[in-house]
Amino acid sequence: MHAFDVLGDPVRRRILELLAGGETTAGDICAVIQREFGISQPAVSQHLKVLRLNGFATVRPDGTRRLYAVDPRPLHDVDQWLDHFRRFWTPPLSALATELARGKRERRLRDQSGDTPDGPPPQATTDPNERPRRPAPTGGGERPGRQASTDQGEQPRRQASTDQGERPRRRATEVPDDRRAR
Repeated sequence: MHAFDVLGDPVRRRILELLAGGETTAGDICAVIQREFGISQPAVSQHLKVLRLNGFATVRPDGTRRLYAVDPRPLHDVDQWLDHFRRFWTPPLSALATELARGKRERRLRDQSGDTPDGPPPQATTDPNERPRRPAPTGGGERPGRQASTDQGEQPRRQASTDQGERPRRRATEVPDDRRAR
């Protein structure tokens, strides 16, 4: 059986994960696999046998128990084969790490300056009846999917598009007519 055929089964992969923690008894492996996958003890024994016969696991008797452990040789062979393809995911992962670090740095700088994600903090007013206003955002423009406010201070309205068979948008709490209890 090819290494990827052995590793292609989620039960066998989980058994290898358990064995990666060190020697484990067949009974302990069986208990975890039965609980997680709902398969019988003989089925778990078959998976252990496949791992053992294909060199992924070793077994040694310890009194009445059988202790299983990972044999790293076939995993090393798989790793060597995967070396041909690492170039496909290594640069994107490096770029992801860079972007994550950049985001952390920007959040740290923003937290130090007191700015919020929407801009600087609200400005204080002297009138207790007036609500604090946020300064207009700089350089971001309007958020996608929103219409700009009019000069008269009116709130923009969403227009429900009903042409070309589209249904009007509903609020999240609104129950569609076809789903109401009858």
